[in-house]
Amino acid sequence: MGMLDGRVAIITGAGRGIGAETAKLFASEGAKIVVNDLGGAVDGSGAAAAPADEVVAAIRDAGGEAVANYSSVADYDAAEGIVKAALDNFGDLDIVVNTAGILRDRMVFNMTEAEWDAVLDVHLKGHFNLTKYASIHWRSERKGHYRLINFSSVSGIFGAPGQPNYAAAKMGIVGFTYSCANALGRYGATANAISPGASTRMTDTVPEERRRAGSNIGDSEEEDPQRSPANVAVPLVYIASEQSDWLNGQIVGASGYELQLFNKPAVIRQ
Repeated sequence: MGMLDGRVAIITGAGRGIGAETAKLFASEGAKIVVNDLGGAVDGSGAAAAPADEVVAAIRDAGGEAVANYSSVADYDAAEGIVKAALDNFGDLDIVVNTAGILRDRMVFNMTEAEWDAVLDVHLKGHFNLTKYASIHWRSERKGHYRLINFSSVSGIFGAPGQPNYAAAKMGIVGFTYSCANALGRYGATANAISPGASTRMTDTVPEERRRAGSNIGDSEEEDPQRSPANVAVPLVYIASEQSDWLNGQIVGASGYELQLFNKPAVIRQ
């Protein structure tokens, strides 16, 4: 018996990195997976079916159940179709993991409006789009044990220079998570956010992240195993399970073999 037996999950950005590892691990624990991935480049350009298809094939080869979806989470109408894919193929929806993301880094004084909008559309609006349609189903069914797992970042929490768009989106996701936690609990849903630390194709474009990983670009092809995106997927299994009803409205750091719990903002002087 797996921890997620019989549960249905949508995982966005599941064609690569943390999303792919999460999809495969959830499936190994018994979940049925909608593997959503546009298949674009790190900056969001382009599209390809191969990333999602390859993860679906890996899940099925291991005896699991999965279907691919290639929609952009930034497309409001398409988000309804992602939820419909879960309901049409598996008859229910228990878990949403909002992993999809892009980067268009630039210092604030050099950033274009298009670069700002593109990142907020995928990250912040993308979280809203899918959550809206998932929550409609949860509010209607009220079965309970529903899980919304969002993705924030220390870039937002601490304010990474050179990433004003990404930082704003990721801190916006913190507020969005708090709001959803307060709003959806009455329908049996919890909402939490992950602040991950892992070596992926997104973080590998950021020099500071490469330094934190203990390697310089071009110095070595060997990655620190602690930085594997598979490590981030492990605590998500518990958060997505029926056992985590008590955990709601929290920001959880997952980096390497460590977990952290972030304080909520508080008044420190008045």
